[in-house]
Amino acid sequence: MIEMPPLQFARTNGIRMGYYEAGPITDKPPVVLCHGWPELAFSWRHQIKALGDAGIRVVAPDQRGYGATDRPEPVESYDLEHLTADLAGLLDHLQVERAVFVGHDWGGFVAWGMPLRHPHRVAGVVGVNTPHLPRAPIDPIALFRKRFGDSMYIVQFQDPGRAPDRIFAENVEKTFDMFMRRPGPRPASPQAGVTDADGKPSQLSLAFPQFVQAYDSKADPRQPILSTEEKKVFVDTYAKTGFTGGINWYRNFTRNWERSADLDVTVRVPALMIMAEKDLVLPPSAADGMEKLVPDLEKHLVLDSGHWTQQEKPDEVNAKLIEWYRRRFG
Repeated sequence: MIEMPPLQFARTNGIRMGYYEAGPITDKPPVVLCHGWPELAFSWRHQIKALGDAGIRVVAPDQRGYGATDRPEPVESYDLEHLTADLAGLLDHLQVERAVFVGHDWGGFVAWGMPLRHPHRVAGVVGVNTPHLPRAPIDPIALFRKRFGDSMYIVQFQDPGRAPDRIFAENVEKTFDMFMRRPGPRPASPQAGVTDADGKPSQLSLAFPQFVQAYDSKADPRQPILSTEEKKVFVDTYAKTGFTGGINWYRNFTRNWERSADLDVTVRVPALMIMAEKDLVLPPSAADGMEKLVPDLEKHLVLDSGHWTQQEKPDEVNAKLIEWYRRRFG
């Protein structure tokens, strides 16, 4: 198993944030790696080592609500204003003016949000699976409900009784057994997650809490991504922290939408979009038309990868990140 650098801490935006750092501190701009759900800075272990060994300064935080970082109680403390301000404060702690932000899954929304909310702190952005999208025409939760139905996990996450949080917390090992797998033999549909032509909910079932409850790893033919030792890192951490901090990010979809009405959504820095061929939730087609919002955009498709791309195909992701970084930033 790849060893992580020593855990360090920063005071930022009213919280204590745990982070890992590798590479020479003289290298500019540093790369900040933003994880998704249900993940940790540890999800970037392959990239931390590869970029650091390549002479690139790299920083990977456990973001607000996760791992070694504080988990405030109020749900609104997890909106994009807080999440992006956390990273701006991390740069202050590191005495860095600007960084390249790389985000996967929910971390992608944070990375794409940095040049919108803190443009002077951003040298470049990389989305891994997560595209930069225009502001939704209606409340995103209403949109998810219409497209996927009430059982869709993000809709379930709005539950004020927090039943999904309890389901995951009571099934920590099953959660990572189920999620952290390579794609199965079924090919990814290019229309995955999109309403049918007649407007009926998608046939793609996303009732993740119930999937976890009923899951039997012995009946799953998909190949695990994590070694026993790697899975233990996730399981041990989430057994202590629970899942509510990360799920609270999802509980701010409506708030983020309401508070972004006046934001200029054009990203005016060099950007790279890394897409995964077999990601059913964030398919490559989700990035169609991004060039309208991100004028200086390159795209790279990772074949035969599902959703956990930086862990499934680390060598390809590392090579592309290093090549693009060197070409754009020297």
